[in-house]
Amino acid sequence: MIYPLSGLVIGAILGAFSAKRRGGKTLDLLQWGGVLAIMGAILGMFALVMIERASI
Repeated sequence: MIYPLSGLVIGAILGAFSAKRRGGKTLDLLQWGGVLAIMGAILGMFALVMIERASI
């Protein structure tokens, strides 16, 4: 259960840094952080399902 949560946090941090590097304002940081957080959580969920299925 930690993979989706860690993907969420890592995605939010990477999105905010990416927007900040490109010179974005506060709303840009929030939008990029939110989008990459969702993508990270989805990838983390897929990783969790694959790991759980492989261990059976």
